[in-house]
Amino acid sequence: MSKRYHESDIPEAAAALKRGELVAFPTETVYGLGADATNVNAVGKVYAAKGRPSDNPLIVTVADAAMVGQYATITPTAAKLMAAFWPGPLTLILNILPGHLSMKVTGGLQTAAFRNPDNALTRKLIATAGVPIVGPSANTSGKPSPTTADHVLHDLSGKIAGVLDDGQTRVGVESTIVDLTVTPPAILRPGAIGPNELEPILGPVDSAVRHVGKNEAPKAPGMKYKHYAPSAQVVVVDDPSEFAAAVEWAKTTGQTYGILATDEILAKFSDVPGYSLGRDIESATHALFAGLRWFDLHPDVTLVLAQAFSDSELSMAYMNRLLKSAGNMHFQPNMPTDSF
Repeated sequence: MSKRYHESDIPEAAAALKRGELVAFPTETVYGLGADATNVNAVGKVYAAKGRPSDNPLIVTVADAAMVGQYATITPTAAKLMAAFWPGPLTLILNILPGHLSMKVTGGLQTAAFRNPDNALTRKLIATAGVPIVGPSANTSGKPSPTTADHVLHDLSGKIAGVLDDGQTRVGVESTIVDLTVTPPAILRPGAIGPNELEPILGPVDSAVRHVGKNEAPKAPGMKYKHYAPSAQVVVVDDPSEFAAAVEWAKTTGQTYGILATDEILAKFSDVPGYSLGRDIESATHALFAGLRWFDLHPDVTLVLAQAFSDSELSMAYMNRLLKSAGNMHFQPNMPTDSF
């Protein structure tokens, strides 16, 4: 059985990390799966526990900016971003110092992603262990990311030493990832920190959606493979006015369907299993992963109609995760019933 660690147990959890065991940890975004980033065998256990493809790189989670300098080149631009946003939901891709990190961590690349989370317990855990830890989301690969310790244990109990429990995460989706090894800097994964906040420091930022080829190694997590998906097929409803038509279509599929949407929409379909995204994009972003996981607890539901939000900076992170969970499947008025 995996242990539920609390603040008083941090020395025990840090010792487990140093022995090469896996310890899940909280951040302000989602829970991460920690292993000693300098221990190749421990890093291999992360891939095995998650069922994660070996070319999907891992984020290196650090106690502070000084720890990054032991493993990568901190450019003046990187130093400015760290000063402005760390600790916080921003991950930076930097050129690594030769031989300082295993290729298992970097996905075979000479770059690595570094993050300093805004969670005091996790920073204390890393400082106590004295080594950076890899930090992919603490879930089975491809499933919705965990926002509570219970979510972690649902997926990984028995596969890890334990989870450091600090309640529910605040942000709800993973950090923004910025690649500082290219010009102009590129956002590889949108998150809570958007272009409007980054550009005063970076200048123009490339935020175009990137697609990674079958034989190409991604530079950051979440770029290549289907992510965040519950067992049910998710279908994105782009316009709230289309929900009535989407429900009528769902009835014709022969599937048991549910709705992931705001309270306003759920109130119109009270006889359908539903999970509330709250009132707006902010609450929806916070609730998205918990909602996707809720449908996994209702295995009779095999089709989920999920609400999209308008294309704005605030909705970028939400839509990025939702579209990945759906495999980019959108509701269309004349969709065939065998579309999935």
